[in-house]
Amino acid sequence: MSGFWIVLTGALVASCCAILGCFLILRRMALIGDAISHAVLPGIAIAFLMSGTRDSIFMLLGAAAFGFIAVFLIEMFRSGGVQSDASIGVVFTALFAVGVVLISLNARNIDLDLDCVLFGEIAYVQWSTLEIGGADLGPKAVWLLGFTLVVILLVISLFYKQFKLTSFDPALAAALGIPVALFHYALMGLVSMASVSSFESVGAILVVGLLIIPPAAAYLLTDRLGPMLVISVAVGIVSSIAGYAAAVALDASIAGCMVCAAGVLFAAAFLLSPKHGLLALRRARSRAAA
Repeated sequence: MSGFWIVLTGALVASCCAILGCFLILRRMALIGDAISHAVLPGIAIAFLMSGTRDSIFMLLGAAAFGFIAVFLIEMFRSGGVQSDASIGVVFTALFAVGVVLISLNARNIDLDLDCVLFGEIAYVQWSTLEIGGADLGPKAVWLLGFTLVVILLVISLFYKQFKLTSFDPALAAALGIPVALFHYALMGLVSMASVSSFESVGAILVVGLLIIPPAAAYLLTDRLGPMLVISVAVGIVSSIAGYAAAVALDASIAGCMVCAAGVLFAAAFLLSPKHGLLALRRARSRAAA
């Protein structure tokens, strides 16, 4: 039964990240997920200091707040003339350092493990369960990630056209009266929510892999957003299943194997994509040369 919960948790994480990652890839902002996942550390530390508990709700609120702060600072620096990659690097390293300092200064009061926050351990997910009225309802991570996925699906489905247009052509979206900045921050908020929800299962760093690799593979396989979302989620779920199987066989890190499996699928898409794959491009060049 533990294998089922592990795979289900991985599939939920991959689905949340894959959907949001598609929009980040289209906006050429893939690494902002890395920035948010590191920048929320001071929010986690402050939430623990204020609440005295590692309850996921308090962690989520604290991390989401600092996720918004990180996005606001990145956008402020970008609008002030700082290059995009530089602004991302400055914000996430500075906020991450603040979180490390807070934890080190309050080491006696903060029962947090940086390795757990960054790398996670999905193998332990079944031990922290949700109990209501004495009934065991399964791992808390599954419920939290399931709630996060429902929120993501609800927001994206309700405002699909707006997210699509602001991702492909923000200038046209602004001309049509769509509040581009609002949907930008909404997307960043969802990314923050997905990152924090995944801390206890796969860790912040590995979330970045699931946030980028499945959407990048889907991007190579289709030129339409709808199919790209479906393919991205499928790649993420297959990566979770294959990664768990590989981890059991190799006795290795489960979360790491899941991301490695996603990398293998991306490599296959890069080579075999019928339109954008390396082999297809070489055949096209050979025909043109002939």
